[in-house]
Amino acid sequence: MSLLTLKGVRTNYGPIEALRGVDVEVNQGEIVTLIGANGAGKSTLLMTICGQPRPSAGTITYEGRVINDLPPHETAKLGIAQVPEGRRIFPRMTVFENLQLGATLADPQHFETDLAYCLDLFPILKQRRDQRAGTLSGGEQQMLAISRALMGRPRLLLLDEPSLGLAPLIIRRIFDVIADLNRTRGMTILLVEQNAYHALKLAHRAYVLQQGLVVMQGGGKELLANPEVRAAYLEGGAH
Repeated sequence: MSLLTLKGVRTNYGPIEALRGVDVEVNQGEIVTLIGANGAGKSTLLMTICGQPRPSAGTITYEGRVINDLPPHETAKLGIAQVPEGRRIFPRMTVFENLQLGATLADPQHFETDLAYCLDLFPILKQRRDQRAGTLSGGEQQMLAISRALMGRPRLLLLDEPSLGLAPLIIRRIFDVIADLNRTRGMTILLVEQNAYHALKLAHRAYVLQQGLVVMQGGGKELLANPEVRAAYLEGGAH
């Protein structure tokens, strides 16, 4: 069953058209990944779903409802959470305070359960609970950004470059957690990722973006084996 559908979506930054008529579908319970070079429009697509910027044409449908004109705080209320590129945690606040903020839209009665879940998912955050978020390492900040999103109990999790700039050991942990969220919680995930090998290995389905257009789509493992995809995104990449 389709949870999120983009049809003919175009997005502009002034005169520049960043998305040029994109069709993407994410079904309930899937991990779908978007791969492509820098500037292909991957991050713009996630931000457009969240309402900033808004699409200049096409439709974005979530649970059967067109959400094109909703501001970001309204899309968040629908159960869509984004972990943005660069993490964007609140550096002067503690780990605990960041997690509290993430829970703002969730039912307060679930707070302690969800907090325990996130701290079990990333035990290092338990040790850093009262530490200012800005003093964490890059990997720890990424764990916090993911946990903060999870505290809102999303039905759709948008992840933008979760492995960017992280050590290989941390990258493996992040991807294990993404797989676990999908497998054990049935969470639907739309993943933008430069590390095409890890992303395609993890995804049920995938789309390749080039210059604001979908140029290829298919099963994750299918695209992983595709010679064109391998030549463009996997040769010499970290496996």
